[in-house]
Amino acid sequence: MPTIERRAFVGCVAAGLAAANQTRPSGILNYNPNMEYRRLGKTGLMVSAVCLGGHWKRAGVMIHPAFRGNGYDAADAKNIHNPAFLANRRAVVDRAMEVGINYVDACSPEEILTYSKVLTGRRDKMYFGFSWHTREPRFKEWRTSQKLLQGFEQSLREANLEYADLWRISLPQESVPDLDVLRMIEEATVGALDKARQQGKARFTGISSHSRPWLNWMVGQYPSQVQVVLFPYTAASKQLPDDSVFDALKKNDTGAFGIKPFADNSLFAGDSSPASPHAEEDDRRARLAIRYILGNRAITAPIPGLVSPHQVDNVAAAVAERRKLDRREKAELDAAGERMWANLKPDHQWLKNWEYV
Repeated sequence: MPTIERRAFVGCVAAGLAAANQTRPSGILNYNPNMEYRRLGKTGLMVSAVCLGGHWKRAGVMIHPAFRGNGYDAADAKNIHNPAFLANRRAVVDRAMEVGINYVDACSPEEILTYSKVLTGRRDKMYFGFSWHTREPRFKEWRTSQKLLQGFEQSLREANLEYADLWRISLPQESVPDLDVLRMIEEATVGALDKARQQGKARFTGISSHSRPWLNWMVGQYPSQVQVVLFPYTAASKQLPDDSVFDALKKNDTGAFGIKPFADNSLFAGDSSPASPHAEEDDRRARLAIRYILGNRAITAPIPGLVSPHQVDNVAAAVAERRKLDRREKAELDAAGERMWANLKPDHQWLKNWEYV
């Protein structure tokens, strides 16, 4: 992708934040005056207004055309030992730290093992969100508090981590029609989260879910354990007028990370490669999407997966741009959003369930 002129980038960020008259609160991790920070609900953590998602979809355009893996595929088991891949992840995290991003989210064994390697020796520079999804209640054998806690402890050991800043349990993706099973999953989840925090293995706790009604229920029913939630919020998502998740988030002071802001890259015309003829257009769409999402103050931060330092610069630049879209920009993003829904791959059609949140 074309390189953002560094002087223009820094000037844009500084001007945008100066206009917001932001002063430095105490205790911000990896603080950079050119980044905006937001309170992550009742955790009290101040996190950057855009954070780093764990997935590395399309990383092959920066590594090698033969590269395979998204962050959670079978191919990724080998990637965590691939020097070229680790160099890419390190470059992205390095640039994220430079621009003041201070949270990375990992939701698979491969992502956790990769980012724990990349953060070795500088663990204090980045909050680490943790979900080892293969040892969580998506799978039937992990539906007791004891098993969940054992799995979490084992995962920490394998990643050479003493604790997670946020342990967020990934609830089952499929529906759970049996009410007794659903209650069992809920009780196991909140029990394990409580224990992990009491033992100091997780500083804060939460959940992620692909089910809007279930997530809404959990936020209201278990506010002490569900301190943070992760759910899809795309460039074309909208708030429901009634019974919105955001009503529950505000009422319970729950932090919220928006996943899939670019809807599995369906928002873009190009392939994220530096030489893509659509690179400039896609950069603009990404910035419009970030600005649109940040306009909803109930979202603490979107967490896009990024494959290059340039993409880090681009989303950081979006934080500093004017937040409200003008009429032309809104029409442009609306049109891109319609194409985004049409371009969704079969395995991501479920994202349409999150058009209204």
